[in-house]
Amino acid sequence: MKPFTPLAALALAGLTACISTTPPGPTRQVTPAVNVTAPNGVSAASAAAAAHYGRVQAQLLSQGLLRTDGGGPDTPFTDRMLAENFIRIALFDEYTRTAGGPVQRVTESRIRKWAAPVRVGLRFGASVPPDRRAADTARVASFLSRLSSITGHPIALDDRAPNFFVQIVSEDERRALGPQIRAALPGLSAPEVAAITDMPRSTYCLVYAMSAGDGATYTRAFAVIRAEHPDLLRLSCLHEEITQGLGLANDSPSARPSIFNDDEEFALLTRQDELMLKMLYNPALRPGMTQTEARPIVESLATRLLGGET
Repeated sequence: MKPFTPLAALALAGLTACISTTPPGPTRQVTPAVNVTAPNGVSAASAAAAAHYGRVQAQLLSQGLLRTDGGGPDTPFTDRMLAENFIRIALFDEYTRTAGGPVQRVTESRIRKWAAPVRVGLRFGASVPPDRRAADTARVASFLSRLSSITGHPIALDDRAPNFFVQIVSEDERRALGPQIRAALPGLSAPEVAAITDMPRSTYCLVYAMSAGDGATYTRAFAVIRAEHPDLLRLSCLHEEITQGLGLANDSPSARPSIFNDDEEFALLTRQDELMLKMLYNPALRPGMTQTEARPIVESLATRLLGGET
């Protein structure tokens, strides 16, 4: 089985959606939630999902994928490669928004990022045990601190007035998220809400980021992570969804080392990903810039960051 492809981006009218999925296949009919439980009290649907994703993680690891080293001597890249990867990831979308929901269609986009502090509200379904909540909270807090240090932008856990919601929920809990989704992102259409609540097994995790009107400055985001994921796959989803919700919305097969690639070689944020985030949040790149406007700045920043280093 081919491993899941990374987050594909959708952007139109101030909305970006990033979705981690398996490769396209036959249409899958979504079955309604049923009140059937496994012997340990977990629903049958959730237990089946946990078993499935456990097998997926084991298979990826057996293939030498889901690396956590951030890249090394075997993954060199130049300033030119960094600039081109940034252009492809920050200024293109793989999906476009339609009345019926996201449609896969590569389109040119604009620079998108946050201006206000990113206040992350981490939410857990009742199915997530206390020890798992504590571990995930610590990991997310540490990762947000790292992102803030990289970008120079305020990014942290904050339950007082969150504008970036991260939900870690089971199958049944996700199906009941409709009211929370509509409250957090009132501009989503019914098909877009259903893409979250009825998300098929082939979708591993996702994030929607929204700006006011058709602007390019993000003001709200909503990410969903499956509680059934085993440890590394769950952490990988957290890295991808939170980072892409900051503005690196697309993927590229040429980006290496990177989590913005469809080969799943890397599970966690890499050195090149860090440099792309640093570039994105440089004040010289303003929200709304087109590729033509941004390219000379991007090339200059890449040269300054690497200076010919590989």
